[in-house]
Amino acid sequence: MTDNNDKKSHQQRSFINAEIQQKLQQLLTDLQLDDAPAGGSLVVYQAGNCIAKASVGMAQADKPWQSDTLSINFSTGKGVLATLVHVLVSNGLLDYDKPIADYWPAFANNGKADITLRAVLSHQANLFALNSIDADSETFLDWEAMLAKVAAMPITEPDNAVAYDSSYSALVYGWIVGGLIEAVTDMSLADALQRYLTEPLGIADSCYFGVPDNKVDEVAKLVKDFETSKADSGQLRSKRHKPTLKPDSEQTLATYASLLSYQRWQQLASTDSSLESANERLSANKINRLYFDHAAINASNYRAALVPANKQPIDYHDKLTMQAVIPAANGVASAQALARVYALLANGGTWQGQTLIDAATFAQLATPQVSGRDAVMPAHMNWRLGYHRLFSVCADTEAGFGHMGYNGSVAWCDPARQLSFAFVHNFDVTMLNDIRQFALSEAVLGLIDNDTFK
Repeated sequence: MTDNNDKKSHQQRSFINAEIQQKLQQLLTDLQLDDAPAGGSLVVYQAGNCIAKASVGMAQADKPWQSDTLSINFSTGKGVLATLVHVLVSNGLLDYDKPIADYWPAFANNGKADITLRAVLSHQANLFALNSIDADSETFLDWEAMLAKVAAMPITEPDNAVAYDSSYSALVYGWIVGGLIEAVTDMSLADALQRYLTEPLGIADSCYFGVPDNKVDEVAKLVKDFETSKADSGQLRSKRHKPTLKPDSEQTLATYASLLSYQRWQQLASTDSSLESANERLSANKINRLYFDHAAINASNYRAALVPANKQPIDYHDKLTMQAVIPAANGVASAQALARVYALLANGGTWQGQTLIDAATFAQLATPQVSGRDAVMPAHMNWRLGYHRLFSVCADTEAGFGHMGYNGSVAWCDPARQLSFAFVHNFDVTMLNDIRQFALSEAVLGLIDNDTFK
């Protein structure tokens, strides 16, 4: 006898593209590189159906990665937060061009009376400077305290402001948008997220800003924390070591060279004078620089956006931090949940017959607001309303958008292909020293395009 869950699983499996799934599984396995037992999961949707999913490695010492494994995904959660905003706009609760202070009067302090939601979502409000807020890492965990501090914060122009069209608000953004959501819904952010977005999408148990007590022990850990005893958990640690940078092994370089996108990478890198020869194998650093212009990083702006005034780092993998609400940085979700959020967007705001985002609102959210350089991120981000461009050097992704996280997790959609993708992991890396998100995104796009046109 088959129960309802089995029936649902069977229905979902019926849409799986076996060839694409097998190739992505092999690629994800290859990209485990030298970092086992760490791993991750990816999920692909097209036209509202899950067509591929793959997992590799261990999420915890005794827990293999699965498509529904919860993971801390840093700024990838910003895309979820933005999607919730667009649902609220569609419901008439918010207007992109109305001053935020009209909904949240305290926000008018320090010259912010005219700042609109559009300006914040497209990172043009000059509210990026975390170091302008007097708060330590423990205060960051206090939601109400941070709302008050953000409402009172000043506008800060970036260093060399004339060179930039936007200033990525890496942390402040979440408190502004989250506080606005609470003001217009008269609900907690968690309740609003569930009511307006995750419940309609069927992912209410796998997408959070502030992980519930009964879920926090299910979140994937870094390998170096696999052996952390429960007696130590829940204690706020003052600091954690940054990811360790290590040279690529011979096997890793060979893996990169086997990727379908490698030939294109070589073509682009051949113009780089730092390569000793055209035949030099490309390292992760060289490949990453094809997507981010590392030389363009403005250290002053980067520190202002990411480093607290007291320079005390935040341990995002700590239980207390995961249970706090820091929407710009501590989004916790599964690959399955993120891919479904973006499946909604890939289908123009409709999910299984429900229109969560109307056509007029979708047209606005999908339209680039800026095209120049960002003061914090070393790239042309082409900010939409809460999303950046889909980073690809191998495919036409003009219609695509999404959001990546500090650790190189990513979720995106391409409405032109009705495609969505999510990749989450527990590799101890950053988006500036790793290439997995780019290799996987390029592979998905290539496989879909070949499958469509062959």
